[in-house]
Amino acid sequence: MLQIQQLSKTYADGTQALRQLTLTADRGLFGLLGPNGAGKSSLLRTIATLQSADSGTLLFDGIDVQQEPERLRRQLGYLPQEFGVYPHLSCQALLEHIAVLKGLHQPTARREQIAQLLALTNLSAVAGKTVALFSGGMRQRFGIAQALLGDPKLLILDEPSAGLDPQERAQLHNVLCEISRDRLVLLSSHIVDDIEQLCPQVAILLQGQIVLQGDTQDLISPLNGQIWQAFGSDIDLPPQAQLLQRSYQRGIPLQRVFAPQCPGPDFSPVAATLQDRYFLALAKQEATQ
Repeated sequence: MLQIQQLSKTYADGTQALRQLTLTADRGLFGLLGPNGAGKSSLLRTIATLQSADSGTLLFDGIDVQQEPERLRRQLGYLPQEFGVYPHLSCQALLEHIAVLKGLHQPTARREQIAQLLALTNLSAVAGKTVALFSGGMRQRFGIAQALLGDPKLLILDEPSAGLDPQERAQLHNVLCEISRDRLVLLSSHIVDDIEQLCPQVAILLQGQIVLQGDTQDLISPLNGQIWQAFGSDIDLPPQAQLLQRSYQRGIPLQRVFAPQCPGPDFSPVAATLQDRYFLALAKQEATQ
């Protein structure tokens, strides 16, 4: 279990990335949702022992991460938002190299684990190809394979589906569901659909603080019966209605709002989604500024 209490981090330029952040996450896929600049990457880098916090406590399965970072690193797999690769090494060779760096020195066991991870991430057929020439989806699946070397109990994935096409995202989702059965997978994203489809538990991070956390469905359910939509751009909203999103459906303007009662004759009720909860949290945050 990951337990974070009152974690704070301020950078040298004065940016407050984390503000007394508190979070608890257990086994399985845990979604971390927030806009760019909310502090998601700062939080993940701190958990991954790539930077230290200014204050607060960070525990994983009884390990004090701030005091014993090396103990956590033995149980950690990390896929940053952007990562480089040696330009001329094949997928197989690069995994071999990373495995040795992670302490997998027994050749037979190392090759067996690499073969299993290549099969899991559907990269066996391209194991001999240069990673630098991989597509975006193949590169991300390679990133997950290298993160899984050593069978970590904590896996951190920072925006793993950014820039992927729909087919690549679907393949990535299959891998994520498979690997989350016996470990904690922290999945950071600003793509709300990914979090809603994959993660039973979610936390919403805004301006360095967790503003909502819990079972994904439990966060959505209270909004049912209070989400409405209407086609058109010139629709007046009553004071009690909160505009959540303006979008388009087949080129027609669409307004989606939160309101305790029907906000007008043009509106019809729709099922609530995690995106509604997310946009409502953003709206409340903006209203307090």
